[in-house]
Order: sequence, then structure tokens, then C-alpha cells
Amino acid sequence: MGATSGIGLKVAETLASAGMKVGLAGRKTDVLRTLHERFPDNTEYETVDITRNDATMHLRNLIDRLGGMDCYLHVSGVGFENMDLDPDKELRTLETNVLGFARMVGYAFRYFRDECSGKGHIAAVTSVAGTNGIGRLAAYSSSKCFDQCYLRALRQLAVVKKLGIRFTDIRPGWVRTPLLDEKGSYPMTMQADYVALRIIRAILHKRRVCVIDWRWNLVVGLWRLIPNCIWERIPVSVSSISSPH
Repeated sequence: MGATSGIGLKVAETLASAGMKVGLAGRKTDVLRTLHERFPDNTEYETVDITRNDATMHLRNLIDRLGGMDCYLHVSGVGFENMDLDPDKELRTLETNVLGFARMVGYAFRYFRDECSGKGHIAAVTSVAGTNGIGRLAAYSSSKCFDQCYLRALRQLAVVKKLGIRFTDIRPGWVRTPLLDEKGSYPMTMQADYVALRIIRAILHKRRVCVIDWRWNLVVGLWRLIPNCIWERIPVSVSSISSPH
């Protein structure tokens, strides 16, 4: 889900080129069609807008054409630097990263629970920004915190219900995608190809949490050590935070 740009597009291309059977989903039909034309033998596609109530119906159509689903990978997300708290940007972020995330990931959980004997794999790209609230990205960082907490909650639910559903929470730092300012300078920026391979590796190895990469893992570890009373006084700049994807 989110195969039409950035990280999602690279992951889709990599999986399809390796011969894996891939269901491609996203909002840009032309990109999905082009991908399918490149890999006609092992891909199916469906246009899905996760902010719409009919999104799960379209996902189900894609699953049926694939003949089933073993792993659901959610890469859809938006984010804005929004120090003025423009309500349109804040609400658009929450609509996609919170409501859309819960809509689609929740559906994947129910599908595996009800139709796959409680077995399956849910993987989602969140962000290191979910580690703490970031003033310049208030809605984005908060939404990624929700995503990470939601995955933990579903993992607990799966354990309580004695289900075999696995979860992988993938947390990248800055990634060079179309959402970044081309003229901007960002530390520890990673290329989408580099990140896509590590996402696939994390899924294949069934990692529970994967921070990409080791440099960002160190940064996140330091962030966790900072008390809230100090964190709230730090003027965190965009040049030192995680990227939207």
C-alpha cells in the first residue's frame, strides 16, 4: 500500500523484479499500470485511496485477484513542516497517517485472523519521528507515534487471541524522496534504493522493529534518554529530524 512513489515504489520494483508475486496499491493509477506492464506475470494492481471509506473494499478486490495475501506492507504516508499549524495540513496528515493507517492495517489484521487461520505478516513503514513530539512536525511526529503504538497494541491482541500474526515496524530517517525539498540539506540522508533493500530484509527476517539505518538508531537511542522537561525546550530543526515518506 503506497506503491506509487518514494520508498513504496522502490520496494515494489525490487520485489517484482525478484519474481515475487506483488499486489500494487496506491492513488496514482498511471504509475500502478506502468509497474504492472513492466511485470505482468507476477503483479496485480488496484487504485486505493486510504482516506476513503471504500479503501478496504478495493484492497479486498486486489487480494482476490492475487489469490490471497501472505504479507501486508503499508507505506502510505504524508507529512509537512507546519510551524503555523495550518489546519488543512494538520488534518490531512492525521487523515492519512492515523485514520487511513488504522483503516488499512486493521483490515489486514481481520483478514489474517478470519481467513488465514490467524496467520500472516503485517509490516508498516512509520518513522523515527515517532520517537517524540517534534514542534515543526507536530501532526506528523504524533501520527507516527500513533502508528507505532497501534502496531504494539495489535501485537498484544494477537498474543491474547493466540494468533500467529507477525508484525514489523520499520522506522527510517531522512530518505531522498519527492517529498523532500530538492534544494534542502539534510543530515544522514539515505537513498530510496538503499532503504528499500533494508525494508525487504527486515520483513524477510521477521524483525519486530527495524530502525534504518544504524546512524539513526544511535540518534533515536539518544532521543529516548532526554527527559520531557528538557526535550520540550530544545528547538529541534528540520535538518535534524526524520523524513516524511
